[in-house]
Amino acid sequence: MVLPIYTSMTKLDNRYLEASADLGCNSRKTLTQVILPLTMPGVISGVTMVFVPSISTFYISQKLGGGSFDLLGDTIERQFQNAVTYHTGAAISLVMMIMILISLAIMNKFSDSGEDIIV
Repeated sequence: MVLPIYTSMTKLDNRYLEASADLGCNSRKTLTQVILPLTMPGVISGVTMVFVPSISTFYISQKLGGGSFDLLGDTIERQFQNAVTYHTGAAISLVMMIMILISLAIMNKFSDSGEDIIV
């Protein structure tokens, strides 16, 4: 999450910050009115880079975390291991897929490249 935000903040032109200070903005207003809108693609990219693996990776979390952390992938796997609750696992998987598609659509909307990601 830190790397995409840091990258987008380093690309930010210092003249924007100087202009906001010249126009009388305090540091909070500069953050909310200048820095945050200009670094939004980096924030969206960081959220997507953190969000997608955290909900889909369950094997790595089981091995590295010793099973002490329960992610959505762990919950879905547990639902499919139980023969009675297949429908619950399928519903959680569907909601997770919808959330991934929404996050990809948001990332595509705020993307600064000319190419569109087909969802």
